[in-house]
Amino acid sequence: MWAASLSGAADAGWARRAAPHVDHAVLGGLALDGPTRAAARTMVARDREEFLPADPLAWARTQLAALADAPVRPGLNVRASAADALDAAADLCAAHGAVLEVNAHCRQAEMCAAGAGESLLRDTDRLRAQVAAARAAPRVSVKVRAEVTDLRPVARAASEAGADVLHVDAMDTPESVRRASEAAPALSVVGNNGVRDRETARRYLARGADAVSVGRPTTDPDVLARVARAVRPGAAP
Repeated sequence: MWAASLSGAADAGWARRAAPHVDHAVLGGLALDGPTRAAARTMVARDREEFLPADPLAWARTQLAALADAPVRPGLNVRASAADALDAAADLCAAHGAVLEVNAHCRQAEMCAAGAGESLLRDTDRLRAQVAAARAAPRVSVKVRAEVTDLRPVARAASEAGADVLHVDAMDTPESVRRASEAAPALSVVGNNGVRDRETARRYLARGADAVSVGRPTTDPDVLARVARAVRPGAAP
């Protein structure tokens, strides 16, 4: 079970609070380079929450170090306009045993105009380049959004470039999880969107997801506990 990143909220303290219930906690999203940081500043100016430290990698290093003794595997969700911006983030994740998650999910207009987020779903060559740049990390995830484009070629591109995980925000279309899983069987698929309890978790597991993630309710321990019980090995179907 994963705790999915929440812009401006998913830091080390958030991950520790979720840790009793989840296996992975993805920090971020974090804008890495000039164009994505400019986009994030514009988003903050219109009341979005974003992490905007002066040095994003120093911030990430501090957050990952703070989880060194936590019973959860951390991840770092990152947004970049160019593949080479991921090089140092991948090395940092390698040093901390963390998952590096390429954000092909953010739908905010400013981030897409910067060449990050869901714009990568429509440009699989650039997505491949970012995944390849992330491969120094011990595990690479790609966060994607359904209903933007057919996820099957996206899943294949991510897998061929070396990703390990496809983190699918199903956008109320759970069949998108099945299609992505069947298109790239080598990937582990994490189903996301509306996961709150046994019924909603099983909606994705029954369609081929290997795990599920919780987004906004990661601050609600009751929701996390319900989902954790639902996905525990041996839990009743």
